[in-house]
Amino acid sequence: MNLSRYLAERRRLIDRALRQALRQHQRPPRTLARAMRYSLFAGGKRIRPILALASGEVVGATIECVLPFACAIEMIHTYSLIHDDLPAMDDDDLRRGKPTSHVVFGEGMAILAGDGLLTEAFRVMAEGGLRDGHDRTAALRAIREVAAGAGAIGMVGGQVADLEAESRKPTRALVEYIHTRKTAALIRASVRVGAVLGAARPAQFARLDRYGMALGLAFQVADDILDVEGATEKTGKRTGRDEELKKVTYPAAVGMTGAKQRAQELLDDALAALRPFGVAAEPLRQIATFVVGRALHP
Repeated sequence: MNLSRYLAERRRLIDRALRQALRQHQRPPRTLARAMRYSLFAGGKRIRPILALASGEVVGATIECVLPFACAIEMIHTYSLIHDDLPAMDDDDLRRGKPTSHVVFGEGMAILAGDGLLTEAFRVMAEGGLRDGHDRTAALRAIREVAAGAGAIGMVGGQVADLEAESRKPTRALVEYIHTRKTAALIRASVRVGAVLGAARPAQFARLDRYGMALGLAFQVADDILDVEGATEKTGKRTGRDEELKKVTYPAAVGMTGAKQRAQELLDDALAALRPFGVAAEPLRQIATFVVGRALHP
């Protein structure tokens, strides 16, 4: 398969669905709507929602069934970026190659735009689960997966650990604790959502879960590497910020060689988990290879 074409087609599909989801609801205040759309359509890769679609297809879910949940995951991811960039957090002024939300709309409106995207995400999932012909029990399980991945035991908890670890001595155990929650939890949830909606058998679910966990951690290891070695033109954000903020990262904990070795180990584990699925899992394989390869082979 051609990964670039596949990703582009899925991005267009997801973007259409996101625009439709926002249009279907009563319009929020104009400035809030502009701020939400500004960040949501700032040009992200849509990796998380694409993973949800791809994992669902591996076990027989239709795109129509998974799409509302995939859109919700992207809305939650975008909210997290808006809040992550705030002055009280990482204080970044560039995201996806554009000025961050608080730079354009002010700090208060940026916070509310993130709040709006987070809560709208749960409306979108609930409405998707209530459609005729959909398995409502599976929809509830999928919503639970998203909430766990995004909430206090997942992404938000990881952000707390990241803030509290600033200026601490970086160790591999500490960095894995943070990355497993801050980044990997929502990526893992994306894969698990597709598996839930596709009624994956226990063995299938376990393998997809293993893939999601390995890929989620590899994604952040790759980001850590690119923050040191990448270019702003490619990453869409200022590089070198982790060192400025004294963040706990893989290169800081184990060195650049160790970080790249860990990324390769995680890629190998993700690919091994997919082996029994055969050709049906080719999109998941190529996405994992792309995610890690951007750091190992820039």
